[in-house]
Amino acid sequence: MLQLQNIILTQFRNYVQQSFHFKDRVIGICGKNGSGKTNLLDAIYYLSFTKSYFSRVDSSNVHHGMLGFRLEGTYQLHQQEQNLVFILRENNRKELIHNEETYKRFSDHIGKLSCVMIAPDDIIIISGSSEERRKLIDTIISQFNTHYLLLLIDYQKLLQQRNSVLKQLAETGHLDEALLQILDQQLCKKGNQLFLIRKEFLVEYLQLVSEIYSNIAGNSDQIELFYESQLLHQDMESLFQMNQQKDRTLQRTSAGIHKDDIIIKMNEQVFKNEASQGQRKSLLFALKLAEWQILKQQKGYTPILLLDDVFEKLDEKRMYQLLKWVCTESDGQVFITDTHVHRLRDQLTQTKIPFQLIEIA
Repeated sequence: MLQLQNIILTQFRNYVQQSFHFKDRVIGICGKNGSGKTNLLDAIYYLSFTKSYFSRVDSSNVHHGMLGFRLEGTYQLHQQEQNLVFILRENNRKELIHNEETYKRFSDHIGKLSCVMIAPDDIIIISGSSEERRKLIDTIISQFNTHYLLLLIDYQKLLQQRNSVLKQLAETGHLDEALLQILDQQLCKKGNQLFLIRKEFLVEYLQLVSEIYSNIAGNSDQIELFYESQLLHQDMESLFQMNQQKDRTLQRTSAGIHKDDIIIKMNEQVFKNEASQGQRKSLLFALKLAEWQILKQQKGYTPILLLDDVFEKLDEKRMYQLLKWVCTESDGQVFITDTHVHRLRDQLTQTKIPFQLIEIA
């Protein structure tokens, strides 16, 4: 079991210096908007991923008027203590120290102390562009498959290089054909490998999403989820050859695994055009809780679950089903924030699970 026992925040967002101690497996965090509830959850996320969940640059997380910040967490994993320190120095240099050993590569830490975050703005995974859904897929797989993470990092670097070469054609009228050929070969090799891993993973993941959605919503709502990739129909080499002229005109790589998507339908129609707010939230929870379940299978422990203001616009039935799922049918540590202390206390009491309630002024 993975459990965060305490965390110390120094010069992080609205906290100058604050420590929190967590005694129970289920922790409710209450406070008004702007009190720092979300910041506390993001500090926990930082310690797992070495970055903010909310895609801010690191320097924007420093307390106003100060330089740098420091986060320190003490965990129990398989009954062994784990100490983790993240530091952003005054010169914006990042450091990560695990049990007094400094990481040389942050990618080596991804998946060591896994957590899953659900926040209100995550609805963009459903309503936004394909990039949001690819990011979700990549985040999940990278936490249990280091080979995939390294392939992905290399692919993205090569893709940037290829796009730069294509832009030079428009700027200078000259194209380095030999360099483009080398980049194409390397991209194809890594892209084909990434595709095979994604394809295998999504068979299990999308099935699990459907099952969890039915549990939360009480029925399936005729929802269907599909993996869409150009590589389902032809390999990367063929795609690059077919789009050669198009890429040169557009000055970017128009085909490849960086165009993959998850297609979501309800009653054979586009989900985001047909679904109610409750259905959208239920699907968001299903996507994230399926991540939580798969990471548990892969890692051998249940990741920490961070639920930020998830009760808004959720009816009583869905609220109860969600809490029942995450609190009573799992052994994982769960952090839940809410602006209404009485609502959160009442909902957690119904689960009949011991919980700790922290009120932030």
